[in-house]
Amino acid sequence: MKSRSVALIIIVAMLTLSVAAYAHHSFAGTYIEDRLVRIEGKVVEFNIRNPHSFINLEVKDKDGKLVRWGGEWGGVTQLSQGGVDRYTLQAGDFLVIDGAPSRDAAEKKVLVRRATRPATESRPFWEWSGNVQ
Repeated sequence: MKSRSVALIIIVAMLTLSVAAYAHHSFAGTYIEDRLVRIEGKVVEFNIRNPHSFINLEVKDKDGKLVRWGGEWGGVTQLSQGGVDRYTLQAGDFLVIDGAPSRDAAEKKVLVRRATRPATESRPFWEWSGNVQ
């Protein structure tokens, strides 16, 4: 009976670990990692969470129309080690993001590689750069 319990625990652990390994994905299938694009606009929403954080910007396209772009970013630990917390960026902040573009241009999203907030009268200059893991 005891060996059955141990075997069951081992099987459950293996299944749990295989699901976690399957859940982590490569960004290469979603983003063109050897290319960078720049988007500039106002922060609409910033969700710092695991496994990846997300930021949404309101960006003016070439016709002057406002378009919502998304940025996929690092998780809580990676961003906090880089000095980013949930108070770092606020709705309305002007932000410049350099990132790897989506393989599907219609998706309007990037994998954030660098984010910069220029200084204003009320907010200091801020910058983050790195590779999302």
